[in-house]
Amino acid sequence: MRRSSTFARQVLLVRVGRRDGDLHTTDLAPTEHRYADRQRRRYGLDRLSRPTLGVDPTLGLDRADIDAVMPVSPAMPPMAPVDEARSIPLLPGERTMARRMKFALVNACTLASLMLGMLAIFLAMQGEVRIAALCLIACVGFDGLDGALARRLGVASPFGAQMDSLADMCSFGLAAPVVVYASLAGSVSTAAAAVACALVAACAAIRLARFNVSPKDGRFFCGVPTTMAAAVLAVTVAINLPVPGAVLVAGVALLAFAMVSSFPYAKLARLVKLPPWLWLAPVIGALVDIRLTFALIVVGYLISGPVLWLRQRRTV
Repeated sequence: MRRSSTFARQVLLVRVGRRDGDLHTTDLAPTEHRYADRQRRRYGLDRLSRPTLGVDPTLGLDRADIDAVMPVSPAMPPMAPVDEARSIPLLPGERTMARRMKFALVNACTLASLMLGMLAIFLAMQGEVRIAALCLIACVGFDGLDGALARRLGVASPFGAQMDSLADMCSFGLAAPVVVYASLAGSVSTAAAAVACALVAACAAIRLARFNVSPKDGRFFCGVPTTMAAAVLAVTVAINLPVPGAVLVAGVALLAFAMVSSFPYAKLARLVKLPPWLWLAPVIGALVDIRLTFALIVVGYLISGPVLWLRQRRTV
């Protein structure tokens, strides 16, 4: 009744005299202002905010403190503050047409990796696990290509880094375990395969989030990178590595934990600088037995992390 009476007085423009006796002024304030003034008078807040432009020197309260404790009507929600911040450009630096085309090319490679990851999931759902594994290998190629092009063309940006991280989570954190799960169907129990593949997805998310907020080291990775883990899983499925199902599940779980470990693993740039005769051995081994050679390379890379970690601790 009180609210309807107030609304009726506002519509009919009935002159209401102020307390100070000024009968010649008309209270035509908006409804939300009238309601706020009535709340201040009811809770005794008007006398607190009266001295010196809303600041009370004796109580140490300012208008922000008073507004924080004053009740708000659910019928009249407070107006949201206007965001005056300017939007951040996706491509820092010069915004020429040539740089925009280069920026679009780099992000197209990132999106190609993401789309191939989605295609791998669809193929795995239809039972085409080997073709799906080849799509994952192509994802690894595009993932390395977009970073190399961004640095070469001078269009590296925070937006591109976030796009790359999201694409990696789709292709390597989700598509890779789905392909592995489809390849393990019938050879091991469904629960064991599901747990191992879920570990890969969870550890990939943790690994990518930690990589985004950690300082970068130009020499070593902290844990096995998601790209390397997905490449190992994809090649394992593509060549149909002849190992028992239980051993394969254990290897998948071990690879997942290696991604979130603190062991240092050498980057590809350091591996390329190895003596040429070290590269000759895996090439000859691949010609003899590619499956055995691949398994030995993977095991050797996984062991290199703990070995480097122990070596660093001894030197310190």
